[in-house]
Amino acid sequence: MKKTLFAGIGVAAAAVAVLVGLLLWVTSGVGSAYYYTQIENAKLEEVDSRGGVIDFQGGMPYSYTLTAYDENGGEKEMTFGASRELREGAFLRLTVVPVRGVVEWSEAAYDELPAAVQGNYAPVAEDARKRTQKPIY
Repeated sequence: MKKTLFAGIGVAAAAVAVLVGLLLWVTSGVGSAYYYTQIENAKLEEVDSRGGVIDFQGGMPYSYTLTAYDENGGEKEMTFGASRELREGAFLRLTVVPVRGVVEWSEAAYDELPAAVQGNYAPVAEDARKRTQKPIY
């Protein structure tokens, strides 16, 4: 009787430890990667809140789905939210975390893009450029 009780407590403790470890891994940003994209407002979608208690869009009324490139030039479709319409042609650096997706974006200059990414885009005039950063939580 005591052996099964101790075994049950041990299994429950191990399950809790695994769940806590998984939660810490998901929220810590371990394994995050950077992707780079250029804003195309033609691909902007206005998102309406469906009401309810949980807002899966994070309260962001705008959604972008754009082709993004990692620092090696690998291509991937990325979807992320914004609180406003972003500047047409702006380059962004997206911080992407496994499971959570895009958690942050910040504007970047063309010369800040990795060489493999620059090959996919043409340089844009930087004179009226305003750098912005918007965390997505």
